[in-house]
Amino acid sequence: MPYHTRQQQAVLSCIESHRDGHVTALELAEELRAKGVAVGVATIYRQLDKLEAQGRVHKINTEEGACYQYCDHAVGNCFLLKCERCGRILHLDCAQLSPLYRHIQEEHHFIINPRKTLLYGLCQTCAREDTAHEKS
Repeated sequence: MPYHTRQQQAVLSCIESHRDGHVTALELAEELRAKGVAVGVATIYRQLDKLEAQGRVHKINTEEGACYQYCDHAVGNCFLLKCERCGRILHLDCAQLSPLYRHIQEEHHFIINPRKTLLYGLCQTCAREDTAHEKS
């Protein structure tokens, strides 16, 4: 079990409270300050780097910049889906991608990093809205 400082634990707890979403380092800084936790933005970035290396958070690079999402899935089958309409990022653990990753590695000599893989499309809600608009 890795060692966690109070600051790292505070950052992790803050990200975990946003389980169904993602946050930026600046949003974390604001939220932690509001809770009375004295931690600088540079420290937050260092802690986020460590938490990412431990597999506790995903760093997601988007057009708007980097954001972070809590991860409690086992390393390997975890991946992210981003809705192109609403911007929501879904965090999934699905073993069905393992055969695809193996195929790409064995046949195309490329190793996928599932923790940094972001697939784009439409979430269920937005896809339903599209279907409803098409029917009307």
